[in-house]
Amino acid sequence: MNQVDITSLLLLLMAGLGIFSSNMPITVAMIVLLLLRVLHLQHLFPWLEKYGLTIGIVILTIGVMAPVASGKISPQTLLTSFFHWKSLLAIGIGILVAWLGGRGATLMGNQPTMVAGLLIGTVLGVAFFKGVPVGPLIAAGILSLLIGKV
Repeated sequence: MNQVDITSLLLLLMAGLGIFSSNMPITVAMIVLLLLRVLHLQHLFPWLEKYGLTIGIVILTIGVMAPVASGKISPQTLLTSFFHWKSLLAIGIGILVAWLGGRGATLMGNQPTMVAGLLIGTVLGVAFFKGVPVGPLIAAGILSLLIGKV
């Protein structure tokens, strides 16, 4: 009798949620993970767990900084952002979110049992509320404030 691979079914379900919600990043991520399982490349999972977040943050940072590198946002525009209250507020919120993300990364490393709930919440937020999958770090940071753990 064949055993049902619950983990693969879960990944397939999440990929379906990604398709249903027209969210390509979730769909692609789940299909890649499913393919790694189907192709018996599980030896890559520890490497992905260790470096995947860092690689993702590097790619995200490249995407965010591309307008500066391309000249679309000039150094003058960056400088003037320090003189407008909305830009100063944006800088402050950016600092807060980065700090929360740092706390979140620490919490996810120290309390892996929390990761499942954060991931499910993030996938649901992406699928049903048009979010983007950067939420787990910030969510973990907020959680760390609420439960008092880092």
